[in-house]
Amino acid sequence: MPLTPMPAPAPAPAPMHERCDILIIGAGPAGMAAALAAAPSGAAITVVDDNPQPGGQIWRDGPQVALPPLAEQHRADLARHPNIRVLTGTRVVGLGASHPTDKAPALLLEDADRGRTQHSHRIILCTGARELLLPFPGWTLPGVTGAGALQALIKAGLNVRGQRIVIAGTGPLLLAAAATATQAGATVVRIAEQASWAALACFAAQMPRWPAKALQALTLIHPGLRASAHVLEAQGTTQVQSVRLRRGVHAEETIACDRIACGFGLVPNTQLGQLLGCALGGPLSGGLGLAVDAQMRTTVPGVLAAGENTGFGGSERALVQGAIAGHTAAGHVQQAQALRPQLARWESFAQALQSSFVLNEQLKALPRPDTLVCRCEDVAYADLTPRQGWIDAKLHTRCGMGACQGRICGAATQHLFGWTPAAPRHLLAPARIGTLAACGRAAPEGPSAAPSA
Repeated sequence: MPLTPMPAPAPAPAPMHERCDILIIGAGPAGMAAALAAAPSGAAITVVDDNPQPGGQIWRDGPQVALPPLAEQHRADLARHPNIRVLTGTRVVGLGASHPTDKAPALLLEDADRGRTQHSHRIILCTGARELLLPFPGWTLPGVTGAGALQALIKAGLNVRGQRIVIAGTGPLLLAAAATATQAGATVVRIAEQASWAALACFAAQMPRWPAKALQALTLIHPGLRASAHVLEAQGTTQVQSVRLRRGVHAEETIACDRIACGFGLVPNTQLGQLLGCALGGPLSGGLGLAVDAQMRTTVPGVLAAGENTGFGGSERALVQGAIAGHTAAGHVQQAQALRPQLARWESFAQALQSSFVLNEQLKALPRPDTLVCRCEDVAYADLTPRQGWIDAKLHTRCGMGACQGRICGAATQHLFGWTPAAPRHLLAPARIGTLAACGRAAPEGPSAAPSA
């Protein structure tokens, strides 16, 4: 019986070239506010985010989430503007081939089906921030996560009912993570805040300047909170079983637990901005965020930035910065300037945050010689101590050369050793061959009308 030939596989979708007036990377509060501010201009706006729904980290959706009314309103407002296109489940993987009519760098995008080169006249970077994770003995055990990561997992459906959880690190995110875990049925047995009671009292004394924040803080107060406390070691074999904590100068306590969530502050997501050539700076990020002027313009023409990639100050600051960036990109100069007093108010809140939750020098002594610092490439602390800098470490140990491309260990070594990770180079993330083919294809001819900024 003759064999039936196998049908030829269907060709993968070809990469495309697309054009818009304003391209917004990130659909968190800053990105949504930027799109809504620019929308009345009639500009063609594309918003890109790698999450399934708009909202970013703070307004992350999921089966166990009741979104705040403001988040719901922003989503609805995005949907009602025909000139706003939201591409969820889509990420920036690198730079695309620019066209002479482009006024901003072309970006290479990829989703589950295809790659595309996105051309635009303005780019607004609203890439947010990620947690600073510091290595300590046992931090690679199953059950140890970041504080924000615990929140994200619970919102995505992780069942923590009946589990004992210890949360450690610094900043208001610890209390927010504890509230999320408690609402999901877990028992938060301890919140170890590394800042002192004096620092917390100073921060609390300033809170009446922002009444809504003060009211929110009151709802998050937890009886398990301890100041001047930090994690020393996660203990267990195949799963975390207990945690050893430092209390004060010399006291210690060991607490049985099922999970540990540690967050030592935030690190601005500046990789894409640096890839585009944007300079870093700004006091609200310790000089690690993207530097912007009063109109949210970066040092690269056609590229603006807003939100926590420029500094840390919560969703209120991000919303105002996003609106200013959107107005600027659309050429609404007066509307952007009118928002400056609101931004100043939330910048002062950000300054209070930064001054109150300064990391203790003791945290630099947490790793032992065999503690892994780079989890992707199994690089231990002892392997890094002889090295002279980030590049030297990469050359001799492969630190930062794994799947996360130094996003975790780069920030950790910056805190531990004062190293400055090198600016990223093309590509930002692993990409399909078909997507990379989009880099070499010619962009479509013909200029697109764009608002001036």
